[in-house]
Amino acid sequence: MTVEAIQLFVPKFRTDETLEAIREALDKHWSGMGFLTNRFEEEWASYTESDNALFLNSATAALHLAVEVLGKDEKWGADAEIITTPLTFVSTNHAILYAGYKPIFADIDSYLCLYPKSVEEKITKNTKAVMFVGHGGTTGQLESIVKICKENNLKLIIDAAHMAGTKLNGIEISNFGDVTCYSFQAVKNLPTADSGAIVFKEQRLSATARKLSWLGINKDTFQRSNKGNYSWNYEVEDVGYKYNGNSVIAAMASVGLRYLDLDNEARRNNYQKYADLLEPVKDKGTLISNPENCLNSQHLIQILVPDRDKLIEAMNNENVFPGVHYRDNTEYKVYKYGHNPKSFASKASDQVLSLPNHLFLKDSDIELVSDLVCKHLQR
Repeated sequence: MTVEAIQLFVPKFRTDETLEAIREALDKHWSGMGFLTNRFEEEWASYTESDNALFLNSATAALHLAVEVLGKDEKWGADAEIITTPLTFVSTNHAILYAGYKPIFADIDSYLCLYPKSVEEKITKNTKAVMFVGHGGTTGQLESIVKICKENNLKLIIDAAHMAGTKLNGIEISNFGDVTCYSFQAVKNLPTADSGAIVFKEQRLSATARKLSWLGINKDTFQRSNKGNYSWNYEVEDVGYKYNGNSVIAAMASVGLRYLDLDNEARRNNYQKYADLLEPVKDKGTLISNPENCLNSQHLIQILVPDRDKLIEAMNNENVFPGVHYRDNTEYKVYKYGHNPKSFASKASDQVLSLPNHLFLKDSDIELVSDLVCKHLQR
């Protein structure tokens, strides 16, 4: 008998509701930027307690625009540096390079987020911003990072790719940074096919990002259509990018948003079940915890374990497929200059394991995964 595989991620779509939302775009013959992207932007701004939001085709696009818009507005020079984390998906740090600036790697803390003391040690006369990644959905020591940025006149960019629905002290996460970037990629907590959003503290910067996301054109196609009469006359004010979202994917996002808080609660329940089952081996392996003041979206449930790759092999043999988030970016050739083999990030890169966490998990699945972890740590 073949045992059903236990996957790391399995996105949940409300199929009938989503198809009906997409049908609206198709019936109105408007699948690109338009009424549904505008609608979702209003919904996301409301959800994140912001006065602006821009719907984009990916979180990577959002991160690039965040760095580029701040750099243009603040007139950063070519020697500008942005302090960032090495334990993240490469798009975080690629976005800094896209804009022509240099990523400077600080170490991470027990939450796998930026370690404030290490951030302070990395500040130089060229430092212009800090890129904070809410790893797995947690806020880590974000309040300390906010304080450091204020004291040193640094901009704070929050990579919230994992943080859709995360709150700190009951406040939505976009209220803490100068700009916050979200992901609605296919396996994120608010899954679409692929898309993202960006929220600025200052609305004028959102307007700049909107133009840059549509090739620098000052009017999008929806704005240029008037009762069927298409206006060809527009201005190109900057060299921009093709980063805009579309109405088909926005329809998916709007439906997903209705269930985001409910789905996040289910993920947090999964975390607690794992925590209870892994309690007997807590002195041999580390379940990444949450700060007391953090309502974690719980995109990831992670442990640090010795001989991780042997555990992965044992899990695969039982049809369980966990994940690794992430490899220390400074082990890649492009970021090798920042490598520190004695850092906690380097250790975590060798030990971190993401356990299956999705809305289709059964208690028996969590029990099996936990049992495999316990056996590995007790051998």
